[in-house]
Amino acid sequence: MQIGNVTTPFGRRPMTLALVKGQLDAAGPRPERAVEKWKVFRDVAEAREMLGLQDRAVALLDALLTFYPGNELKPDGSLVVFPSNAQLSIRAHGIAGTTLRRHLAALVDAGLIHRRDSPNGKRYAHRDNGGQIEQAFGFDLEPLVSRAAELAGLAQKVAEEGRAFRRSKEALTICRRDVRKLISAAMEEGADGDWEMIETMYVSILAGLPRTPNRAQVENTLEEMGLLREEILNRLEIQLKSQKTDSNDVQNGRHIQNSNPESSYELEPSSGKEQRAKPEPIRIRVAEPIKAFPLGMVMRACPQIADYGPGGEIASWRDLMGAAVVARSALGVSPSAYQEACEVMGPENAAATIACILERGGHINSAGGYLRNLTERSRRGEFSLGPVLMALLRANGGEEARRIG
Repeated sequence: MQIGNVTTPFGRRPMTLALVKGQLDAAGPRPERAVEKWKVFRDVAEAREMLGLQDRAVALLDALLTFYPGNELKPDGSLVVFPSNAQLSIRAHGIAGTTLRRHLAALVDAGLIHRRDSPNGKRYAHRDNGGQIEQAFGFDLEPLVSRAAELAGLAQKVAEEGRAFRRSKEALTICRRDVRKLISAAMEEGADGDWEMIETMYVSILAGLPRTPNRAQVENTLEEMGLLREEILNRLEIQLKSQKTDSNDVQNGRHIQNSNPESSYELEPSSGKEQRAKPEPIRIRVAEPIKAFPLGMVMRACPQIADYGPGGEIASWRDLMGAAVVARSALGVSPSAYQEACEVMGPENAAATIACILERGGHINSAGGYLRNLTERSRRGEFSLGPVLMALLRANGGEEARRIG
């Protein structure tokens, strides 16, 4: 055991168990190789936020390292530097005394340096007849040697996080551009659909992004914006395919009338013989499962469902599904109707649908019948949750969207 390596601070500075642990951890076997001091300093500077350090503390560590001779921290020698506060202040570009002491304490708390205080609290060294240092009192840089590999790993993690963050922001920029230009093209060329509502949805998604977002906020916004882009492309694809089909029918001498491009239609017979024959289908639309929308989007569109969540808030899909069960009972929806909706739409989309029905409760006479109707339409592939959420977002966030726009 290296008990002799544990020292307590001078004066009124308190001793803590964290300091004891840090010194005991550093008292183990030292690494065999020397550490390049400026490399480990760059690692600390890169990982400063993870270490809980401010820029001034990093600058102060830089100043401390300048008092150690050479460019390598050698584990077999003394790693204690003993500059006065005045000398430290000069090399730290004139940092004030109170600020200097505060950031020295931060370096100690972060476990990057240890105090080796003398009996009177002064910093100095005892030398032998040859001028070699026998014992020094000041700041021990040994933790930088023992934690060099750990600090390098933290720096690498921060660098990887930064790269992922930049890529997320780049992807969001591209997705925003795509949505903005697709909406503009649809409006300018007169495509069918409520494109003003979709534009409001676009503004609402961007309104939820802070001025200085973190990576999670950027990725959540990217997910919502990507779903909106997919919804826009699906609408345009359906229209373009419908136009192509109508054009081919005209060239072939046929004309088919259908106001709903998403429904199935069949060729109408023109003679009694043909009427007795089984109609031959021309196009059949295969129903696809509804894709789940981001929870944040659902909550912005349907804030009332939060009243039914645990503690009056919803933080996960599990919370939303639990709240939907309570709201289902309050709305008078039978368990069988809700179970059928879960089987057809999926539990997440069924819960989101209940949240939408709750939000529009004043306009729906029979919530149970309305849900069964939506479930049947979903079974046929004729129901999409996206337009419902867009309409509610427009209603709930219209004022904010107009202010931003």
